[in-house]
Amino acid sequence: MNGSASAIEIRSARKTFDGVVAVDNLSLEVRKGEMFALVGPDGAGKTTVIRMLCGITHPTSGSIRVLDFDVTKKPEEVKKRIGYLSQKFSLYGDLTIDENIEFFAEIHGVGGYRDRRNELLEFTRLTQFRGRLADKLSGGMKQKLALACTLIHTPEVLLLDEPTTGVDPVSRRDFWKVLAKLLRTGMTIVMTTPYLDEAERCNRVTMMSAGKNLITGTPAALRKVMKGEIVEIVCRDVRGSFSRVRSIPLVKEAQAFGDRLNVLVENAGRDMPSLLNAMKQEKIDVQTWRIVPPSLENVFISLMSEHPVSPTADGNPDIGADVTLEGGPPA
Repeated sequence: MNGSASAIEIRSARKTFDGVVAVDNLSLEVRKGEMFALVGPDGAGKTTVIRMLCGITHPTSGSIRVLDFDVTKKPEEVKKRIGYLSQKFSLYGDLTIDENIEFFAEIHGVGGYRDRRNELLEFTRLTQFRGRLADKLSGGMKQKLALACTLIHTPEVLLLDEPTTGVDPVSRRDFWKVLAKLLRTGMTIVMTTPYLDEAERCNRVTMMSAGKNLITGTPAALRKVMKGEIVEIVCRDVRGSFSRVRSIPLVKEAQAFGDRLNVLVENAGRDMPSLLNAMKQEKIDVQTWRIVPPSLENVFISLMSEHPVSPTADGNPDIGADVTLEGGPPA
């Protein structure tokens, strides 16, 4: 170990399956003690990256180092130091909460695990349910139990593959509170997520598409990538209005979010009078409008639909790498 500040280093990693490229020349670095998100649609290559970090599958070319160990050459050293929560973590339904954690402790060769188990049960607020069978738990409780099993050997790096998919909003919020506590202990957390609002909570984010890194940076820095201004428009018949507003020349992009439209224009102060007039001609009934800051979802859709970001020298765009997340780690 050389005391590097990097927990993970991926250099020009490529992974193909029967000629299909899943990860394409990916380079990125995750610092120790940060929460890092890989975001992108299904098929973007996020899960393949996590599986390569775990040593479950090896890159076709390029290199991956976790805590200064080459994952291909020293997989056992890496596995001792990481925790991995997959999309379909296997709990044993006919075992209790206590017995599931005990089973995973024995798999990892953790001796004298009872104090650690009690600590994790308290940490995840599962102590009062410890005698309940895993099959009798709610989805959110199963997720927290899976996390406790993943943490029983006290990993330095936690890898989470879409951990809150299919979890109800309250359980999702509770899960994030647990992650925030873990982050305060100095643990490094790398997660994949399809939810851009979750990515907003992370220190840095990589946006992926078709196995490639579109851009990497802090949420604040990524929002500055947007050229133009976002106008939020509340109108009647959002679905019908969406197709019509996209045809107006002043509109660079349009996105529908629930009962409102997000419209990208070059300069709202200059363009809105003409845009409102054009919308009136299109019989779009505008109730209210306001300028709003861009979200990561706006940024991602813009990157996907318009111009690709120019790569840096290492083949992957990385902006705002030295900008810290305002307010520190997520709460």
